[in-house]
Amino acid sequence: MQRSLITPTAHPKLEEALRHKLQRRSETTGSLGELEPLAVRLGLIQNTLKPKLRSPQLLVAAGDHGLAVDVAPSGAASSIQVMHLLAGRLPMAVFSFIQGLGLTVADAGLAETMSPHPSLLQRKIAFGTRNARITSAMTVDQAHAAIRAGMEIADGLHGNVLACAGIGVGAHESAALVISRLSTVPLRSLVENGHALPPDQLASLLVVLQGAQGRHRDITDPVEVLAAFGGFETALLVGAMLVAASKRHLIIVDGLPACAALLVASKIAAPVTDYCVFARSHGHRGLDHAMSIFGASALLELGMESADGTGASVTWPLIHAAAALLTEVAEGEDPGPTLPMTTTTDPGTPSGPRSRP
Repeated sequence: MQRSLITPTAHPKLEEALRHKLQRRSETTGSLGELEPLAVRLGLIQNTLKPKLRSPQLLVAAGDHGLAVDVAPSGAASSIQVMHLLAGRLPMAVFSFIQGLGLTVADAGLAETMSPHPSLLQRKIAFGTRNARITSAMTVDQAHAAIRAGMEIADGLHGNVLACAGIGVGAHESAALVISRLSTVPLRSLVENGHALPPDQLASLLVVLQGAQGRHRDITDPVEVLAAFGGFETALLVGAMLVAASKRHLIIVDGLPACAALLVASKIAAPVTDYCVFARSHGHRGLDHAMSIFGASALLELGMESADGTGASVTWPLIHAAAALLTEVAEGEDPGPTLPMTTTTDPGTPSGPRSRP
């Protein structure tokens, strides 16, 4: 699971050099506020004074949930949302195109067979998970298979930026169950969405989800928790995040299923969180609680109410701009080294490991 290949980004000397570089810039250009700590984060992720972000990718994992029969009885189909996304009918697809993000949709476990499409990867583990209220949503073997599928996908994508989102009817409820079990956040806090959900509907939803909690009350191992509650899309994102972090790539986390995936991944390899920034596509209150587990907040708060992944697509230019603070050389400025200098060796000798290409 890439456990030994993911290293923490902490590098005090490099961090000091990054902050000093930004301070020198601000003396002539003025402060750029929150872009500056983001720029430092990017430098630490890439282990260089000059981070370069290239070929960003948006990975949207899709899956259906057996739990949906209890939480979404209207019969909405995840495949319809995927078809709209692939056809470019959703803002996420349009924004990704104009911002230069490569969009990949992975069928991790949709209940229907999708028609071939250049942006669709068929990685179906099963035709939807089982109902977590009655039995385990997945077998542990299926969970591992979905994680491996995510690893394979991330390993094959271009670039060094991976935005992650999960979609599917029941995906948010499944993610809430995973997050609540692996953290101290109450299930109710993750389910309440901040909108005018009638009290009787909220009570009914909690009865269903608490029933699933009780069914699997003794399970605590992160992969077993993932198998118990689902879903395939979350498991696929776990593998993708682990590989991205092992390559020192930036990870943009968007939405509750992506947060659930990150939480599972962090239980496997804790440093994976060092490589993450957060976006949001809607005002669901549960997402605030999920991000608080990682001591994080979204880079942009635009008041959107859209599909997960939309926020990542509009956040990308902000991230790209932060990297440019360190990478784009101002007129007349010495290009300088990509790593801080040692104080005990020749000034031309960089300290620490070589920067990655």
